[in-house]
Amino acid sequence: MQNFRNYYDILGVPKETPAEDLKKAFRRLARQFHPDLNPNDKTAEERFKDINEAYEVLSDPTNRSKYDQYGRYWKQRGFQEAARSPGSRGWNGRGSDRAAPEGINFDEFSDFNSFVDQLLNRRDAPAPPGTPRESYRPGTSKTSYTVPRTTRRDAEARLTVPLEKAYSGGRERIRLEDGRSLEVNMPAGMVTGQRVRLKGQGVGGGDLYLKIDVSPHTFFQLDGSDIVCELPLTPSEAVLGNPVEVPTLDGLVKMSIPPGVRSGQRLRLANKGYPKASGTRGDQIVEIQIVIPKEISEPERELYEKLRQLETANPRENLLT
Repeated sequence: MQNFRNYYDILGVPKETPAEDLKKAFRRLARQFHPDLNPNDKTAEERFKDINEAYEVLSDPTNRSKYDQYGRYWKQRGFQEAARSPGSRGWNGRGSDRAAPEGINFDEFSDFNSFVDQLLNRRDAPAPPGTPRESYRPGTSKTSYTVPRTTRRDAEARLTVPLEKAYSGGRERIRLEDGRSLEVNMPAGMVTGQRVRLKGQGVGGGDLYLKIDVSPHTFFQLDGSDIVCELPLTPSEAVLGNPVEVPTLDGLVKMSIPPGVRSGQRLRLANKGYPKASGTRGDQIVEIQIVIPKEISEPERELYEKLRQLETANPRENLLT
């Protein structure tokens, strides 16, 4: 039997590898040899085809069992004779006293490609509209067979995006788990749980839905359509008030801090929040945090001493009343 390919060697795994580890090996190799990452590299392209064919067979428990039976016998003399003799009865024929592997009649196949085609229903499936397509595998001559129609099916993938990208949207190149690289026009104002539809990028021409996860931000926190942030102030800024620059998703915005602001008090920047479905925006909520310096210079210490002597307010005068 010509053209036999060891699919386990192609995926770089031992024969007893469980299905989950088989999938991991396939994904790793598919990313490594994907045509998008190896442009104009025919060797990588053929390697990618072999990897996909190997996983297509071994990922299906029934096909994997048949392949394992095939691989156990293909080098034996009786099998080779059966493959070369069109009229032979193969393992049960007069030329051999070996017992046939259950469920497989090897003398039906003229070569290894025929065996794989039957495993994957390539020859027995009804022909789709159009002419048969060509399939080429390294080391063989070109053979023509009818490609079965792939069932059209939608697929879903998870995509994690930073808050700034979720807010602004725009064109983004993403890489999927199956190794594909796509350039996508992402909408503005995406939120966690949202699904973005990519037409025709699913299975067999179906659609691909990207389920969005917006990653946590170090400064901003989403609260519905509002954005909450904490703004640190010095004691003097809190007492005297002062215009300060506040980060927003649109950049720095100058905000007036009223005199005597308290720690924990919330101020509002109108229309600087997250986009709503209606086309309007929420607000940015700025929570004040008064920060006491841990270390101060000698001149600062002298001023604080003078301030303490001049202070008239007693924040503890009503503790027991």
